[in-house]
Formats: sequence, structure tokens, C-alpha cells
Amino acid sequence: MNIDGVSLTVFCILFALVTVVGFAAVRWRRAESLGHIDEWGLGGRSFGSFVTWFLLGGDLYTAYTFVAVPALMFGAGAIGFFAVPYTIIVYPLVFVFMPRLWSVSHRHGYVTPADFVRGRFGSQTLALAVAVTGILATMPYIALQLVGIEAVLDAMGVHGSGWAKDLPLAIAFAILAAYTYTSGLRAPALIAFIKDALIYVVIIVAVIYIPTRLGGYGHIFDAAQAKLSSPKAAAAGASFIPSGAGQAPYWTLALGSALALFMYPHAITGVLATKDRNVIRRNAAALPAYSLVLGLIALLGFMALAADVAVPKTGLKANLAVPLLFRDMFPSWFAGVAFAAIAIGALVPAAIMSIAAANLFTRNIWTAYVERNATPQREATVAKLVSLLVKVGALLIILFLKVDYALNFQLIGGILILQTFPAIVFGLYTRWFHRWALLVGWAVGIVTGIWMAYVTPNAAGTQTHFGSSVYHWTYLGWDFKVYAALIAFVLNVIVAVIVTAVLRAVRAPAGVDETVSDDYEAVAVPALDPTPVGV
Repeated sequence: MNIDGVSLTVFCILFALVTVVGFAAVRWRRAESLGHIDEWGLGGRSFGSFVTWFLLGGDLYTAYTFVAVPALMFGAGAIGFFAVPYTIIVYPLVFVFMPRLWSVSHRHGYVTPADFVRGRFGSQTLALAVAVTGILATMPYIALQLVGIEAVLDAMGVHGSGWAKDLPLAIAFAILAAYTYTSGLRAPALIAFIKDALIYVVIIVAVIYIPTRLGGYGHIFDAAQAKLSSPKAAAAGASFIPSGAGQAPYWTLALGSALALFMYPHAITGVLATKDRNVIRRNAAALPAYSLVLGLIALLGFMALAADVAVPKTGLKANLAVPLLFRDMFPSWFAGVAFAAIAIGALVPAAIMSIAAANLFTRNIWTAYVERNATPQREATVAKLVSLLVKVGALLIILFLKVDYALNFQLIGGILILQTFPAIVFGLYTRWFHRWALLVGWAVGIVTGIWMAYVTPNAAGTQTHFGSSVYHWTYLGWDFKVYAALIAFVLNVIVAVIVTAVLRAVRAPAGVDETVSDDYEAVAVPALDPTPVGV
């Protein structure tokens, strides 16, 4: 074990700083009590534009983004750039529909998207489907944050086998679990300031300093083009510029990912934690600044190619491309700063994700089916305990299952979460869809999406199932490749429309809508009360 002592020391100092901030967050914007799910799980619904910008940035741009996007550029080429246009597409969508969700949620005390679905369509079953989907999609997302931490530990020489390999991860997540339990959403919101500052500094330095060591951007792009255009790279499905056959996967990945991103529970949690619907709009206008940074992060993959970073182009080892690039290019002390930025970039979203999953379980499973008369204090207690269990579950996936399983689950997670879009977003604008039709459409989307992912091999042919999120469609005379989640989503909507028409024709009971049109433009924030208006 050849440990870089300087990098590790800087890394530990910054990690310790974040730990102190996480525990101190309980005193930040102090409430009378965190014994209410609105306070613990939504930060008192009090965050303004400045805090929200960092919170959502820390929420959506994770450690896995930091290592996986450039790793995809490193191994597959330009298709990895799909992450940039999809983050550009998503913010106009957020500007349009998220203020409506904020208003109706604040008017009725909704904590989760499943709360809204239950109130809008009068269906506990549909709400349960949305809640379970959100939890299942979030769990592997949390686990993959550990992949980012593992990558930087490996780059610093902290690796081995057995407990020696797993102990640092267990300690990191134990600390994360402790300050999330005590401080709730306030902890990742406060830590996000440090995380984003570190990432901006590291990326600015990287895009200026590393090219000077590699002969400039001209050489970087020439080297990337030469390596991604080789017969071996082409056989593995890589390309410097997407060909005609590669354009459909590119744009469908971008569009499908944009539609799915703010369906994830942690993204909606960040939105509902804001104090005003205009805060959401201002952030939708300002958050594209992160898209610029994401584009620069993606270029690190080409820099790793030019630097001849010696890792495989595919599989989990490809995630080492950026950490090893930093190790080789930066002085040891600044490499430690970069590694800390990645690791802290794992802690912030992991905390928010665990809180969001806990909110879903508490509001839409526990109090809906187990303890119907739970007090706000009891809800908060259950949510805190579940947030711990969620983190433990994510850690166990990494420690006791092959990490490939976490990657497969994350692939499925993107497919799953997009199938909640009709119930949530369509429900913000219309009550025409029937609750049973939305449930049937959801089921069709889930089954077909998982099936498509299951039968799809990877480009190299080394993995038979769950090899890619891009499905090869060869039916009805059509032959093209497309993002599996988007096909499932289209089928979901078609089925929901047809079944709704049939159910409305036979006058099937549509459920009680507890919302009114004015709720979707409301600006006032009610007193903390978990009981929905009208019940």
C-alpha cells in the first residue's frame, strides 16, 4: 500500500472540517425543535435563493457525476457530453412546473411528491407506487456515491482487501449518518457551500493548469480523436463525434434524463425546502452555471486520454480516470484538495437522498398503512431512523454485493423514476387522467423499461444483461437505438391515455381531488401542520 501522505493529510483535514460543519448545522437557522418532519426533512421550508442554489447544486451534481461523466468521455467519447444538454433542457422545465408543485405542497402541507399524488387523485395506491419507485430509484444512487469515494481513496493509495478496504467507507458513512440524524436537511445545505466552492476551485485550476502540462487543448483534442477513432475503440462503441447511428442515443439520453432528473425525491426535496415559489424560478435561471462547470468536468475525460492514464476504458476501473489524472498532474497537496472535493461531493447528495427516501417512507408507507395517527414528532422520529437504515442499506450494497449490481440498479433507477412523471407533472395541470389509468401506465412503463435494460448487452459484448441504458429497437420495420427509459415513458403515457378514456366512458370512480385551482398559484406559507387542507 503506497499511500500519498500529503494528499491524504489534506483530504482528512477538509473531511474533518465538513464533519464539524455538519454537526454545527443543527444550530444554523435554529428552529424551536427538529421534532417535526417539516423542520428535519425540509429545513423548515425556509431556504432562500442563495442557499437553494448551493443546495440544489450539491444535490444534483454528485461525486459520481464528477467521476462518471469524464469516465464516459474517456471510454466512449462524445456521447458522454449528453449530460451537458440535458442539464440545460431541465431548468426551463423546472421553471414551468416546479413553482406549481411548491404552491400546492405548501398550501396542503405535502412533504413528498407522493403526498401530492394522493391528494390530487385520491388514491393511496397510486401514491404508494410513486413512493416505492422513488425509494428504489434512490437507494442505488446513494450507493454509487461510495464509488466516487472509493475512487479517490484508491488514487491516494488507500486500498487493500477485506476490512482494511471497507473501513474508510464505513467510517465516512457513519459520520454522514450521525450529522444527518442530528441536523437533518440543514447539514447538507450548509456543507454544500464548502463542496461547491472546492469543486469550482478545482475545476478552474484543472482546465487552466492541466492543459499547460499536456501541450494545450489542441493536443488534447487531437490525442482524444486519435484514440477514440481507433478500430479497437470503434469496436467497443466509442466515437469522437457521434455518427448517424449514435445521434438518437445522444438526444434521447439528454431528453429522457432531463424529464427524469427532477422526479427524483432528493431533487423535489430541495425544491420544497424553499421559502417562496419565486426562489425556484430564480434558481432555474441561475443553475445553468453548473452546466458550464459540468462541461468542463466532462473535458477531463479527454485530458485523461491525452495524459495516457492507464486504466481500462470500460467498467468500474474507468472511474479512476479523473482521480489518477489529478494525482499525476497536480502537486500532492492540491491533489488532496481535489480528492476532498469529490468525496464531499458524495456526502452532500447522499445526505439529501437519504432524507428524501426517509420522508417518502414515513409519509406514504408508515403513516399511511402502519401508524395512521402518528404525531408530527413521531413522524420526525421515524424519518430519522429510516434515514439511517437507508444509508446502511446503501453501504451494504457496496460492501457485500458486486459494485456492478449498484451500477445495474442505478440504470434501472433512471427507468423507474421517469415513470412517475405522468402522475406528478400531468397532475399539476389536469385532473383528466384517471387514477387507475395512471397506475396501469406506471406498471407498463416499469415492466417494459426493466425488460429492455435486462436484454441489452454492453457494446463490448462482455456483459449480457443490463449492459447499457440504450436499447436497440428493431420492431415494426424500425431499426434504431434509443434510451430505454424514454420508450417506457412513451408507452406509459399511451396506456394511461387509452385506459383513462375507457374508464371515463364507463364512469369508473375517479377519486376525490382535495386541491383547487388556486392552490397551484398560492404564495403563502402555512403554519406547520401535517394535516392536508380539506381532510
